[in-house]
Amino acid sequence: MNTLMEKIETVLVEAFDRCGYDSSFAKVSLSNRPDLAEYQCNGALAAAKKYRKNPMEIAEALSAELGKNSMFSLCEAARPGFLNLRIGADYLADYLNGLNASSHLGCAQTGTGKTIILDYGGANVAKPLHVGHLRSAIIGESVKRLLRFVGYECIGDIHLGDWGLQMGLIIEETKARHPDLPYFDEAYTGCYPSEAPFTISDLEDIYPKASKKAKEDEAFAEAAHLATLRLQQGDPGYTALFRHILNVSIADLKKNYASLGVEFEVWKGESDAQAFIPELFRILEGQNLLYQSEGAMVVDVAEESDSKELPPCIIRKSDGASLYATTDLATLIQRMKDYRPDEVLYIVDKRQSMHFTQVFRVARKAGIVPPETALTFLGFGTMNGKDGKPFKTRDGGVMRLEQLISDIDSAVYARIRENEAIPDDEAARTAGLVGLAALKYGDLSNQATKDYVFDIDRFISFEGNTGPYILYTMVRIKSILSKYAEGRTAHAKNATASYACDSVNDDADTMIYGNDEISANMSADTGTLIRPAQNTTEKDLHLVLAKVNDVISSAAAEKAPHRLCQYAYEICDGFNRFYHETKILTEADEARQGGWIALLRFTLLVLSEIISILGFEAPERM
Repeated sequence: MNTLMEKIETVLVEAFDRCGYDSSFAKVSLSNRPDLAEYQCNGALAAAKKYRKNPMEIAEALSAELGKNSMFSLCEAARPGFLNLRIGADYLADYLNGLNASSHLGCAQTGTGKTIILDYGGANVAKPLHVGHLRSAIIGESVKRLLRFVGYECIGDIHLGDWGLQMGLIIEETKARHPDLPYFDEAYTGCYPSEAPFTISDLEDIYPKASKKAKEDEAFAEAAHLATLRLQQGDPGYTALFRHILNVSIADLKKNYASLGVEFEVWKGESDAQAFIPELFRILEGQNLLYQSEGAMVVDVAEESDSKELPPCIIRKSDGASLYATTDLATLIQRMKDYRPDEVLYIVDKRQSMHFTQVFRVARKAGIVPPETALTFLGFGTMNGKDGKPFKTRDGGVMRLEQLISDIDSAVYARIRENEAIPDDEAARTAGLVGLAALKYGDLSNQATKDYVFDIDRFISFEGNTGPYILYTMVRIKSILSKYAEGRTAHAKNATASYACDSVNDDADTMIYGNDEISANMSADTGTLIRPAQNTTEKDLHLVLAKVNDVISSAAAEKAPHRLCQYAYEICDGFNRFYHETKILTEADEARQGGWIALLRFTLLVLSEIISILGFEAPERM
C-alpha cells in the first residue's frame, strides 16, 4: 500500500503536469510550520527559475488545480511561492481504515524472495553473558524482526567464540582437576560418557582460573597450547570434551538469551569454520593475493581512494595461528555455500570497523562473495555509566547480564507494587515485561552508532520517552477497550432480560432466537470503521498513525530501530492528548463512540506491532 506521502506526491505530479510544469518539482514534505499546514511543496520556487515566472503565479495555479481534489481540505499558495496543504478528514479516515485492513500495516514487502544473514551475539562458550553482550543481542534481534516484517528471509547466527586457546585452557584445567577422566587416556577406545563432567557453574569457574594460571605458570600455559593443538588436530578425547563444553554452554546461553527475548536460527561458531580454512588458502593462493610479510601471510586491501592508511589483512600469523579475519573469511565461504544470501549483516561493536573493512575487501578481491551480495557492517557504540565510561559494577568489574536484568526487574517491581490492586504474582510477571521493555527501549531509542549512558532511574520511569511509558499507554488503551466491551455486554444482558419478560407468552424457540439476535446486535460495534476526526487532537492522532508504513519501511531500509522508538513515542504522546480531551466511554452518540473505539483498536494494533519488532510485549495492567 502506498504511503500517504506517496499518494500526495502522485496528486501533485498530476497537478504539475496539468498546469504545464515539470513534474520533477512535485516534491512534498512535512510542513515546517505545522500551525499553518500539515504538508508543504516548495516546487514552485524551483520551477520559477526554469520557466522564468513569478513563483507565486505558479503556486496559485497549482493551488487552484489541487483544490479540486477531495484529498485536501486546504491548499493555498503562500509567499514567496510555497504550497501549504492539509489533508481532508474524510480522506484521512479512509486511509487509516485501508491501513487497518491491509497486511503488514500497509508496508511494502520489499524483501520478498531475499535472504539476509545477521551475525550478532558473538558470545563466548564457557563464559557468562555480561553487559558487553547486551547491545549486539538487542540491536541484532530488533533489526532481524524489522527486516522480517518487510518480507526478508532472516537468519540470525550467533557466531560463537568456541575455538582457540580458550578451549585448550579449559581442557587442561579440567585434566588437572579430573585426571582420571577417559578423555585424557590415550589408550581409551570405548564410547565417551554422554553426560558432561561439569556444569555451567563449573565452566564459569574453570576458565578464569585457567586463564590466570596460564599467566603465572609457563608449564601450564605450554600444556594449554598443546591441548589446543591436539583439539585442532582432531584428538577424539579432546573433541568429545569439546562437544560437552559446547552443549553445556549453549544450553545456558539459550536460557539467558530467552530472558532477553532473543532467538538465533543458527548456533554456529568459529569451530564450524575450521573446515573451510584450507579452501580459503587455496582461493587466496590461486589468485596470487597471499604473500609473506615479516613471517605472516597477508593480503593487501588498501585502495587509492582511502583517506587513511589501511594495513594488510593478516590471514595467518608467523607462528602459524589463525586470526579472527581467517575465521570470518572461512565463515563467509560456508555461508555462501549453505545459504547463498543476498546480504550478510554484521551487528558488532563499532571499534571493529577496520577489521570488517579488511575482511570485506579480501572477500571481494578473492571472489568469495559475489558482487550482488551485500556485505554490511552495523557498528554500535558503547553502553556507558553515568561517569561516561563503559558500564561497570560498583566494584569496577564487568556486570553479568542476568544481574543487570534482575536489578531492573526489582526496581520496576517496587514501582508496580505501589498499585496495591495488583497481586504479588501478577506484579512479578508484569515487572519482568516492563523491565525488559525498559532495558530494550532504553538501548534501542538511541541511534545504534552512538554511545549512550545507562541510567536505570530514567529507563524505568513511567513518564517521558521510555519503554514503561509506551507500555503504560498501551495498558490504558486496553483498559478503555475492556470497559467498553463490559459496558456493551451489560447493555446486551439488560436488553435480553427485558425482551424475555415482554415475550414470556412466546414459544421457546422464538424467545431463544430473539435473545440471540439482540445479544449479537448489542455486542457488535455501532461503528466498525474509524470516522473522520472532529477536532485537532483527534486529527493529530490520525496523522501520526497514517505514517506507520512510511516509518517502518524507512526504518527497515536504514536498519534503524531507534526510528521506531521515536515513532512509538509520537503515537503515545498523540493518543494521550486525544484521550485527555475526549470522553470516550461516556459519549452518548454510539456512532461517534464506535468510531473512537475503532481508532483505539488501530492505535493499539500499531503499537503492538512496533514493540514486537523492538522485542518486547505489553502486560494487561500496570
